[in-house]
Amino acid sequence: MIRIVTTGHLRRVEQEAEQARTRAQDVQAQADTAWGRHVRELFAVTDRAERAEATTAEVGELLSGAMAELSAAQQELLLKDIEIRRLRQELEGESLEGRTLTVLLHYGEPHTVYASREDAYADTATHGVAPDAVWVPSGERPAAECEWRCEAFIYDAASNGFRRAYVPVPKRVGEAA
Repeated sequence: MIRIVTTGHLRRVEQEAEQARTRAQDVQAQADTAWGRHVRELFAVTDRAERAEATTAEVGELLSGAMAELSAAQQELLLKDIEIRRLRQELEGESLEGRTLTVLLHYGEPHTVYASREDAYADTATHGVAPDAVWVPSGERPAAECEWRCEAFIYDAASNGFRRAYVPVPKRVGEAA
């Protein structure tokens, strides 16, 4: 089959081809724009995901540290609770009769109460007295004249309180000052 092409027909085909090229360029431009948008969104989503992962890791480290601190605090609380129970049982199980306490006096004024004389001697080092200092009886001197002095007290059930373990020898009325 032979076909005869006229110049009019050729112009129409050329116009249609030109319109198709223009349309293809428009579609390509729209596709490029859509692709660019897609790539930008992909980068934004990737960035958010990376930041979320970094934040998750940071929060995980903080939580791990907090859990370790909580565990240590719970352990310390448990040990203190055990010690409190032990001390309560000790207090409830023992009679105070005959027990002594030592009072550290500073120029005659009560400073601190200790369970034993050894504890009092050991603590005086924090007040400037050598821990191995020789403690001598203060004799008849008034307590106010001694910088540091330890006095022992014994529980007296009759008075429901403590009394001095060593009561000073009373002076006769004529010798009183």
